[in-house]
Amino acid sequence: MTQTQQPSFSVTQRRRAVLSSFLGSVIEFYDFILYATAAAVVFNQVFFSSLDPLVGTVAAFGTLATGYVARPIGAIVFGHFGDRVGRKNMLIISMTLMGVSSTLIGLLPTYAQVGALAPVLLVFLRVMQGVALGGEWGGAVLLSAEHASSRRGLWASFTNAGAPVGLLLSTGVLAAAAALTSEEAFLAWGWRIPFLLSIVLLVIGLFVRLKVTETPVFQAAADATPARPPLLEVLRKHPRNLALAVGIGFGAFVVQGTFTTFLTSYAVQSGFDRVSVLNALTLSAVGALVAIIGFSTLTDRVGRRPVVLAGIVATTLWFFALFPLVDTGSVAALTVALVVMHIVFNAWMGPSAALYSELFSTGTRYTGASLAYQLSGLGAGLAPVTFASMVAAGMGTMTISIVVAVLALISAASVLALRETSRDRLTDT
Repeated sequence: MTQTQQPSFSVTQRRRAVLSSFLGSVIEFYDFILYATAAAVVFNQVFFSSLDPLVGTVAAFGTLATGYVARPIGAIVFGHFGDRVGRKNMLIISMTLMGVSSTLIGLLPTYAQVGALAPVLLVFLRVMQGVALGGEWGGAVLLSAEHASSRRGLWASFTNAGAPVGLLLSTGVLAAAAALTSEEAFLAWGWRIPFLLSIVLLVIGLFVRLKVTETPVFQAAADATPARPPLLEVLRKHPRNLALAVGIGFGAFVVQGTFTTFLTSYAVQSGFDRVSVLNALTLSAVGALVAIIGFSTLTDRVGRRPVVLAGIVATTLWFFALFPLVDTGSVAALTVALVVMHIVFNAWMGPSAALYSELFSTGTRYTGASLAYQLSGLGAGLAPVTFASMVAAGMGTMTISIVVAVLALISAASVLALRETSRDRLTDT
């Protein structure tokens, strides 16, 4: 690939791009994680009320997993057009699809009202959420990274920083709805309020995103569009980078799905009240926000590989303390467990925004980065339903910790096999 012109970077557009990426990520993850949290604390009683409570929880987590399965589809579809015609328009579509899907979830009838149609509609809208997020993350990362002339780790990190803010908002609003209503009212209508608020976030996000121009790196690469579909180009030219990126991220997403979703349900079933669990998760998101930006900025100085490796080691060690702390029955111990986990975990996954964007060329970057991230994200969808089934089958939580440790070894090996990319230019082939 040769460049027909050099990228022209604008400070104003970079700021708009970073803000747009941050808000887009907040909205997408607010909606996506709101579903995950609701699946852990309420959906088993609203949409699967005819089932045994434990079986209903497994079924609710099963609908959660469908969203993660749909994310690679979104990565391929949005990545294809994002690499062909540009990043911005695809991001407007992805944001709209997510906001509308989430608002409709808040309007769904329950199992008691329409029977089996209720979970069917729930699964369909969850798939739409997955497709939207599959297209959003990669495009938002590139919107920031390709507007940055330097310090990609810092600027791209704001996309990932939107995830804990989305978590903060979703769990905070859900906790408020649970606290301000009775148990009966919360199950009847209180849980719907956070989903209906999605439409407000959508309007704000679209207002900012429409003001952002196409990225200068994409505009400069006038001849970067490959003759083959971008997906085939990724598989032909970048299979090793794709595999290593998935190797790094899959274990991280298993950890994320475990402590943000499965552990929430585990704690409630262990005797913690919903509000205490959601408050602990909300507080942990504050630590995550600082950790993502801090660790990602550090990678601009020392490189991506050492920071990510340190995060893998710290996360694995702390994971073995996670369930014992919850089993104490102490709200303080639960809070410490989640806060520390959210911080050390983001040394592992926080820098992924810059790292993944550096592994693919301009003409395939949207597809490659999105697909790598979303294939990794299957871990977060599969972990809750898998681990819930294991616990239901009588396996102890130590088995879960061992599974995570094995996946962490694979991630560490993938990092070691990957060369350092922090000094590469995105215009390089």
